[in-house]
Amino acid sequence: MSFVDQNLIPGETVLYRTRLHWIVLLVPAFISVIFAVPAILFLKGTIPAAGTKAGPLDLIAWVALVCAVISLVIIGAGMLYRSSTEMAVTNNRVMMKTGLISRRSVEIVLSKIESLTVDQSIPGRIFGFGTVTVRGTGGTPETFMKIAHPLELRQKVQEQIGQKTIA
Repeated sequence: MSFVDQNLIPGETVLYRTRLHWIVLLVPAFISVIFAVPAILFLKGTIPAAGTKAGPLDLIAWVALVCAVISLVIIGAGMLYRSSTEMAVTNNRVMMKTGLISRRSVEIVLSKIESLTVDQSIPGRIFGFGTVTVRGTGGTPETFMKIAHPLELRQKVQEQIGQKTIA
């Protein structure tokens, strides 16, 4: 069960969910490739030819194995970072949570939101990600970077604030 679902109050419903954009995986993927290529090249040079007897792992094979493990750890950490970040708009508040072991959560009641800013670079506009800054009344701004579909998040928050002021 997700953090958002676990922390809903009675009568509260989730209207919109988003998470980090896939673009956050580019740097881990690039670094992972830097380690994976030498691992493949080292292993290619250490695989015995057909019909020959394989010996114990030599130094090159160990280096290849270490490079492969580092590559998998880096890409796994990137995927874990992406999947451990949640953002949601409910009918009462905006909820954002980052982290798995060390957790940081921000929950702002819709009536206390002063402004919501979306910043998108050119690549952000092309690929659909951006930085969202939520400013609550009397509070410090909460900034979340590389959010998928930031304009939809802003629209959902504004729709809910508009419905709260009409009612």
